[in-house]
Amino acid sequence: MASKGKDYFGLGRIVSIILAIIPITAWLFGVITRIKEGKIVAGILRIFFGFNIVWLIDLVLMIVNGRIMRILNI
Repeated sequence: MASKGKDYFGLGRIVSIILAIIPITAWLFGVITRIKEGKIVAGILRIFFGFNIVWLIDLVLMIVNGRIMRILNI
């Protein structure tokens, strides 16, 4: 389904950037992708902290690198 190198379920870069701009989709997809990767704690943390600084960091990284933040490996 999703390739390992792309975020938001393997969608193209432009579509992923558009989805990252919209806060609710960025939050929801961030939680889903973390849980899908098996990072349950990171998914739970995204539920509580996904609307603040994490959203801005993800937005900048999606535009610059085409990937969202992967710092938390728990």
